[in-house]
Amino acid sequence: MAIPCVPDATDVANERIREFMAARAGRPLWPEEEAEEYEQLLAAWAEAARR
Repeated sequence: MAIPCVPDATDVANERIREFMAARAGRPLWPEEEAEEYEQLLAAWAEAARR
């Protein structure tokens, strides 16, 4: 029986961070973007990396 391919949580978090940054087209993050969404994405990545 084959094991289903499940994406690694760190890969998923990395992809979300890349998408977030790409949507900003290289401009600096606004303070509220960094404090809210970006920091949450980084925390999710760090948690996934610890596992």
